[in-house]
Amino acid sequence: MVDWSSLSFLTAVLAAVCGYLCGSIPFGLLLTRWAGLGDVRKIGSGNIGATNVLRTGSKKIAALTLILDAAKATIPVLIFRETGGEAAGLVAGFAALAGHLFPVWLQFKGGKGVATAIGLLFGIAWLLGLAFLAVWLIVAFLFRTSSTSALTASALSPLWAYLLGRSDLVIPLILLAAIVWVMHRANISRLIAGTEPKIDLGRKA
Repeated sequence: MVDWSSLSFLTAVLAAVCGYLCGSIPFGLLLTRWAGLGDVRKIGSGNIGATNVLRTGSKKIAALTLILDAAKATIPVLIFRETGGEAAGLVAGFAALAGHLFPVWLQFKGGKGVATAIGLLFGIAWLLGLAFLAVWLIVAFLFRTSSTSALTASALSPLWAYLLGRSDLVIPLILLAAIVWVMHRANISRLIAGTEPKIDLGRKA
């Protein structure tokens, strides 16, 4: 259970700084450049997340981006959860999410945070991570739009927390869902207009 009263100021600051620095590593940009696929910011939506990396046509690089973008939240969450409690883990996780969304190295222009949010959930309560991922996959299969999957999965996360007996995580997950929805506001407009692009699996390995 999350005990905010046990979180010291120093631990919170350390968790926030370390989480942000981990989250700000632009794996999507680094991996696409390493693979000779160019600057991922100049294609598709222009962000550095796995969905846009998939638009390069490389499923392997997109999958690796997804894993690493999730891990950069999971790792600091687990470290600070173990050393400072679940409250410290949550601070580290949300800081990692902030780092992904607003990386200092890229003039604060990052991704939309879905993979990093999944990583946060796996770090703090792995069943919630699985639930998010399951909903994402089901909705993606049905509607073929990444944004619809992310919006639905994030919106349902507080409900899963409540049903799994983690009512202490309901408020943090409402905040997490709000962040995901705000970062997808342009996608929401395109969904309403019927112009949101479908998931493209690409041709390359």
